[in-house]
Amino acid sequence: MDLIFATGNEHKIREISKMLSNRFNLLGLKDIQCFVDIPETSNTIQGNAILKAQYVYDNYGKNCFAEDTGLEIKALDMRPGVFSARYAGEAKSSEANIAKVLEELGSLEGREARFRTVIAYILDGNIMTFEGIIEGHIAHQKMGTDGFGYDPIFIPENETRTFAQMSAKEKNEISHRARAFKKFMNHLNL
Repeated sequence: MDLIFATGNEHKIREISKMLSNRFNLLGLKDIQCFVDIPETSNTIQGNAILKAQYVYDNYGKNCFAEDTGLEIKALDMRPGVFSARYAGEAKSSEANIAKVLEELGSLEGREARFRTVIAYILDGNIMTFEGIIEGHIAHQKMGTDGFGYDPIFIPENETRTFAQMSAKEKNEISHRARAFKKFMNHLNL
């Protein structure tokens, strides 16, 4: 069965593919010939997830799911949050985003943070959402080479390593995206 993920982000597609049972064939935007950078104009993570799924449903007539994720840092008044991908500018540069966060935090010790993911699923026009959160804190410097986005600076709760220092399997067992996706899979009775 095809399951359409309203994203062009190959990292996210690979991450979710590893969590799926072999009952599903995960398709991304390019697989349905959608090459548009879907606007994320909502001021909430949930709103952006819904916008992306709704765009695919409205323009391609396909049931689908989308997700949006934000890194929320307590000392930065929960920024970058909904602006996580473009925190340092429209180029969506992970390196620039990480540099900006580390600069803004400086030598501050209070570095509590959380990753929050919302999955929006549209089935025959009905919208359902599933949220996953993981608490943690921001490292003082980048550590690790795996993962993507803010993974080199995020240390999840009960861990001493960043997501970028973990294997994909380890990360996928505890991550915010995995937690939201498990709720989504439970909804689909998998």
